[in-house]
Amino acid sequence: MTDTNESFDDLVDAGPAQASVEPPPPRRFPWMWATTTIVLAVLGMGALTAAVWPTGPADANSSAAAPTPSTAPSSTARATEAHPTQRRQTDAATARPDERWVERISRDAGIPERALLAYAGAALSVADTHPGCGLGWNTLAGIGLVESEHGTIDGSAIGTDGVARPSIIGIPLDGNGTEAISDTDDGRLDGDVTWDRAVGPMQFIPETWAAYAQDGDRDGETDIHQIDDAALAAAVYLCDVGGDLTAPDRWIAAISAYNPSVEYNNRVAAAAEQYAAIP
Repeated sequence: MTDTNESFDDLVDAGPAQASVEPPPPRRFPWMWATTTIVLAVLGMGALTAAVWPTGPADANSSAAAPTPSTAPSSTARATEAHPTQRRQTDAATARPDERWVERISRDAGIPERALLAYAGAALSVADTHPGCGLGWNTLAGIGLVESEHGTIDGSAIGTDGVARPSIIGIPLDGNGTEAISDTDDGRLDGDVTWDRAVGPMQFIPETWAAYAQDGDRDGETDIHQIDDAALAAAVYLCDVGGDLTAPDRWIAAISAYNPSVEYNNRVAAAAEQYAAIP
């Protein structure tokens, strides 16, 4: 996220009476291909806790164009604590970006308006609750693209209420090409009482949702299938794990906590860079 002269207190929508705002310009990633593989190697995959094992580094000379996601959601976003005992509390709630900005960026970026509204609102919100984080909306959009094609994977769609229908549920994390993660929620979220699965448009696994679930739409509930709740949970998670995401190594570490694959990191960076380039 680039520097701005406006205070984030002025940017975040505090209630119905306050005008909506245009998110600050997203930050660019000129370093992404040169440093992602190097920094991940330095960090070490063993120190990162996400659900999928690395699938091999992406080509360092790949184009910066956003890649096409696979047809099955990847398994992601595992809590940094194996068994969190208390949910991460925050006063964040999804802010309201300017509707004209959402319409324009949605058209130019090919992101459904309802998903973009959640990404931008979550970025604005954590700018207030996590002022040292520097998370851009384009990073959340990059994750949303790679994880679920912005909630449209396998025929799903995000409704006006923000809920993805049909529900997006990933493959069982049974150790077959993934980390083996036994069921942690009695199948309540993912319908699987044997293994955990990634769930929702931002593909949280149940144990991480238990630690980071947020009520982004302030309806009194935390719904893993609702994009405002899920995007805000992802934003809080990334800021908590990564700290200052304007530092390249911290951004890489945060995305790697979502999924410790160099290829995944590069795909998210490529998509985020493409979105950042939209004038």
